[in-house]
Amino acid sequence: MRSIIGYLVCLVVALTIGYTFSPKVAPQAEVLATRPDRVQINGLLNLGARVVAVGERGSILLSDDQGVSWQAASVATQRNATLTAVLALDDKRLLAVGHDGWILRSLDAGSSWQEMRYDGDLGEPLLGIWTGGGDKVLAFGSFGKFYQSTDAGQSWAPQTLDIDSAHLNSMAGGSDGRRMLVGEQGLVLRTDDAGKHWHTLPAFYSGSLFGIVRLSADNWVTYGMRGHVFVSHDFGDSWTQINVGNQLPLYGHVVLPDHTGLVIVGAGSSVVRLDAQGELVGVGRLAGLGTLTSATMVGSRLLVGGERGVLQGSSGSAAALAATQATQ
Repeated sequence: MRSIIGYLVCLVVALTIGYTFSPKVAPQAEVLATRPDRVQINGLLNLGARVVAVGERGSILLSDDQGVSWQAASVATQRNATLTAVLALDDKRLLAVGHDGWILRSLDAGSSWQEMRYDGDLGEPLLGIWTGGGDKVLAFGSFGKFYQSTDAGQSWAPQTLDIDSAHLNSMAGGSDGRRMLVGEQGLVLRTDDAGKHWHTLPAFYSGSLFGIVRLSADNWVTYGMRGHVFVSHDFGDSWTQINVGNQLPLYGHVVLPDHTGLVIVGAGSSVVRLDAQGELVGVGRLAGLGTLTSATMVGSRLLVGGERGVLQGSSGSAAALAATQATQ
């Protein structure tokens, strides 16, 4: 009898261990849709009538009521790989990029998505995507990965940059051909001919830069690790650091309506507000929201994404909140 009981105990333990370490099925999209606070969000996109959020485990969430409720989009080939950024070519055609070189495309404003590219063997993430208009798109990421599409994201060709395999994090530019691309170890690349020739700017900061913003042809802002924010008034020839009063890393931003400035968000629910010339307006925190990675404006409200999902920054204008709670 004791031996039988012993065998039964061993069987239960073995089954428990087997269940614990066996691969688990990712939460169903329907569950994530009803609980958008349980999935990390890395990118937000406001289409006007719809807001799109992308994040971990291949999550793509849609809101047609300005962020009040969310539904899951349909992904034809779900890889469960983290998505890092989302972009609109127009009000219907969208692109999203993520880990394992994953690129998705939607032709119906985000309701359904098809896979355009995936490289699970290499396993390196794409961290951003950018377009200057039309069907030409650029995607970039870890170890200098830089791809170009001339057919609205259907096919992609690698491009070469002389950057010694540095990670590329963010890109900005305008229709006049002026663009900048930033990455790790203070890397800043600049072009004035729509990307035909890229030049590395002299280093002015040794840490990673996570974002670059074009405010005008001459006024640019970049930000990143340890609360570092820099502004240039001469298209990157010189940079001045803005003291935001803390060392919390900054990860994402949104340009305010009518180009009246921008809001940058980051760790510790931090919010930094700059005006249209890149001058500091205010610094504040949206209490209890954790690390913020992305933001978009919905009317006068700031919608933020991060480790706790998609959240409304405040009951009123969070941009105004950052100004009224200004601290240097």
